[in-house]
Amino acid sequence: MATISYHRPGSIAEAARLAAADPDARVIAGGQSVLPAMKLGLLMPSAFIDLAGLAELRGIRVEGSRVSIGAMVTHAAVAESREIRATLPALSELAEGIGDAQVRNRGTIGGSVANSDPAADYPAAVLALNATIRTNQRAIAADAFFKGLFETELKPGELVTTIELPVPTRATYVKFPQPASRFALVGVFVAQTDGRVRVAVTGAAAHAFRLEALEEALARRFVPEACDAVTMAAQGLNGDLHGSAEYRASLIRVLARRAVQRLIG
Repeated sequence: MATISYHRPGSIAEAARLAAADPDARVIAGGQSVLPAMKLGLLMPSAFIDLAGLAELRGIRVEGSRVSIGAMVTHAAVAESREIRATLPALSELAEGIGDAQVRNRGTIGGSVANSDPAADYPAAVLALNATIRTNQRAIAADAFFKGLFETELKPGELVTTIELPVPTRATYVKFPQPASRFALVGVFVAQTDGRVRVAVTGAAAHAFRLEALEEALARRFVPEACDAVTMAAQGLNGDLHGSAEYRASLIRVLARRAVQRLIG
């Protein structure tokens, strides 16, 4: 069995140096993505770089119309935060629907966003809310962050430090969960701010994406029926034993309609 080194850095700078020096090392936050991948034989890192000791990556702040969440904040903390429930309840509800209690108490928002799992929930929220992903090097707009299957804009040695989310006028997230894992077979996040609408989908393709045709239709007329006029092509969507690409395309429209109906009451 291969030897795996373990590092527990005392600062973000030290963690970044360790990550840049060893491309085969894996940064871990809650470990909810890395460890399952290792069990399946999909990953064998040379080292773990554990961020658990970095207090500066924790904390939730609401400043005016923006919510800032440290990368090491757990799903459970997002779900239970009074500040987030008061300003961005859709995000609390999303976090409450991730995995089970054990996963929610270990998994982190930064780890989820950085991993870019195609069926993860947070990427849809990050895109729909037009968030900013702050790293130890720069600020990255959500629209430029997710690149492919488990692929993001992050460079070697670059670590997510904070997720900044604008507070929308109204927003909601609706997903069709895979029963065993509670990952999104398809999830749709709809956010409206000053008449502008952003719609993001997860679970349906290699990574979360915005559905601009639906955004334009809902900007013209924010009613469930507006979703019916938008063609949901199956080409490029995921297909597996849980659902075909055509099934996922149909689900997108259904969940978008439900999201809009929920928002208008």
